[in-house]
Amino acid sequence: MSDILIDEPSLGGPDGPMSSGPDDPFIGDDPRERKKLYRLGGILLVVGIALLLFGLAASAIIMGVRVPAVLLGLIGIYAGLRRIGLARFGGDFDLTFVLSGVWLVVLVLAAILAPLLPLGEYKDTTATLGSKGYQPPSLFSDHPLGTNNFGLDLLSRSIYGAQASLIVAVAAVVIGIVVGGAIGICAGYFRGKTDTVIGVLTNSLLAVPALILLIALASVLEPNLRNISFALALLAIPSMIRIARANTIAFASREFVLAARAMGATRWRVMVRELAPNVALPLLSLGMVMISVMIVAEASLSFLGLGIKPPNPTWGNMIAEGQGGVFEQHPFIVLVPGVFLFLTVFAFNIVGEKAQKATAGRSGVKL
Repeated sequence: MSDILIDEPSLGGPDGPMSSGPDDPFIGDDPRERKKLYRLGGILLVVGIALLLFGLAASAIIMGVRVPAVLLGLIGIYAGLRRIGLARFGGDFDLTFVLSGVWLVVLVLAAILAPLLPLGEYKDTTATLGSKGYQPPSLFSDHPLGTNNFGLDLLSRSIYGAQASLIVAVAAVVIGIVVGGAIGICAGYFRGKTDTVIGVLTNSLLAVPALILLIALASVLEPNLRNISFALALLAIPSMIRIARANTIAFASREFVLAARAMGATRWRVMVRELAPNVALPLLSLGMVMISVMIVAEASLSFLGLGIKPPNPTWGNMIAEGQGGVFEQHPFIVLVPGVFLFLTVFAFNIVGEKAQKATAGRSGVKL
């Protein structure tokens, strides 16, 4: 098991960790600087939106021109919004975190409300027999992100694919938090032989390559959401055990735990009532990051044909549709689910890292 270091939270300087750095374009409250940032941000925002709409709507233009236009548009929109945010809220404004949170909220709501949204067909190939396959993305058409070889709508498939990815990832992380947290609290509180045995089992599980373990489990289990969630939970449990153990050791010597024991509380009551609520916070912050790992793992299984089977969409089997030379002729077949996957994993990482930084100062535990 890893050693425990208990440190005081770093203050980061005389102005605290959130003070503006020398690279921030906005420092101070000078009205002229604010006005300059508003003006420059507005210009970049307008130019970025124009390039983005051009790249998405101009279906007659080759993909080699549209993709750079979309990328430049996104960069312009980001730069413009960041300057406007800095002018409005000051140097503490974190646009990346805000956009990550917005993306996750929109994606989760879209996945939940997908049956109520006016989306195209996402899995019934008999309903799209008369539709043209490989329709390129066109913002103002019936298929704004294009269609696959069966004429199924890629936007609809991406949103329904988010359902499977999020259900599997969240379920796996919840199982990891509950099981790994309970085992880690026992290891950290009882110590001795219990800690040694749990440590050996945890290290043994970590010694097995993750992809090999998942392929082995997927080859013997039926590929459904429940079984994939349990298989992925095995990747989350060891990390949760270590975090729970480390925090339990740190909290076990605190005054409120010693007071509970002095008042006659049993070991199980101390673990459930005193330690578990305090250990839960760092576990949840790690869980936000682990969700992104689970999403990538599920996509890898589906890409290899060991996860959810078509025509039920997941981002992994949608990316797999680009094999056999399809990606070279129709790159949007891979780019659309790839962008959904990238943005979701990136957003969970950003939000999770922010949560970990917020909880690190409270627990003072470093692995």
